[in-house]
Amino acid sequence: MADEPLVEGADGNLRCSWGSSSDDYTHYHDTEWGQPTVDERTLFEKMCLEGFQSGLSWITILRKREAFREVFNNFDAEKVAGFTETDIERLLGDARIIRHRGKIEATINNAQALIELHNGGETLAGVIWSYEPDDRVPTAWSDIPASTPGSTALSKDLKKRGFRFVGPTTAYAAMQAMGVVNDHFGDCWKRDECASKRAALKRPKR
Repeated sequence: MADEPLVEGADGNLRCSWGSSSDDYTHYHDTEWGQPTVDERTLFEKMCLEGFQSGLSWITILRKREAFREVFNNFDAEKVAGFTETDIERLLGDARIIRHRGKIEATINNAQALIELHNGGETLAGVIWSYEPDDRVPTAWSDIPASTPGSTALSKDLKKRGFRFVGPTTAYAAMQAMGVVNDHFGDCWKRDECASKRAALKRPKR
């Protein structure tokens, strides 16, 4: 992580410095991170990938993302929920992804928890967006926490519903990725775009 919060790219745009550290990060920063979404499949994917990232660098996940999508049926919860021990062993033998039994089993478990949530008439979007905090504009690294009271509450709520690998830090990273919080720095060229999309977003009902 660079010391300076913002870096001017070759394109002349100021962006969060982590988003300038590699082409993969730049693409993710400019096209996805902080963009608000309420799509159930997308939210499920982001939550699962944040769980796999725990203890690792996000660039590792980005570079394996297409393989994750392939082996987890594009994060179709109905399909993933039906994975068996045979599938787990197959995934543990696939070097293209993170071969961590606990995280693989958690992804299957979370697919089952999501289906149960849907069967109860709720949505993952409704649960996650109910913890949307008041907007703020970070200007320094110290303004961006590893977790917040909101992410801690979201973590507890998800765990109560049977989800795993959703601790407060993972929950906050997911909130950033999903656009539930806008942690682009104040002068980042993507901040206003994300803010406008959040303002126009129709919040899902809990």
